Amino acid sequence: MSDQHNPEMPDIAENPHAAEFAVLEALREEVETLKDQRLRALAEVENIRRRADKERAEAGQYAVTKFARDMVGIADNFARALAAVPAGVREAADPQVAAVLDGVEATDRQLLQTLERYGVKQIETGDGKFDPNLHQAIAEVPGDGKPPGSIVAVVQTGFMIGDRLLRPAMVTVARKDPASANIDTKI
Repeated sequence: MSDQHNPEMPDIAENPHAAEFAVLEALREEVETLKDQRLRALAEVENIRRRADKERAEAGQYAVTKFARDMVGIADNFARALAAVPAGVREAADPQVAAVLDGVEATDRQLLQTLERYGVKQIETGDGKFDPNLHQAIAEVPGDGKPPGSIVAVVQTGFMIGDRLLRPAMVTVARKDPASANIDTKI
């Protein structure tokens, strides 16, 4: 036994209840330790619950990703079919051909609306600003008055699913040297 005297612990010789006091203090320390462990365990359970809720929500939102990629390809085919018929030809077409084209347009609109209902949206390129997070530049072309690096044309529409990129928009951008007439393709 040590000859040193702990001022917090009363001496048994001086206080007959010192042993009970020591046991009580040990129990208090154990209670505090168990409280701390309990709070940490509850916090961990809450964190796990939040992560599981987030993963469940993301799984629901992004479960259609593969299917959406396939549907986007179909939307591309509708857009190409409609673009292949110039307005003048369409106006001069006989009523049966015009009806088919109207049906293709209606189907294309319905497909895009259905994709939107499931969180798949077209990437907007109307502002003409190139964003490498959303666009893939496939060529640099003369800008025809547009600032260098801005979008000149959309070759293939891009799509987002929720806040994730499903497919980047393929675009041509204005080159920095508008005097050059050659088209440089960058892939």
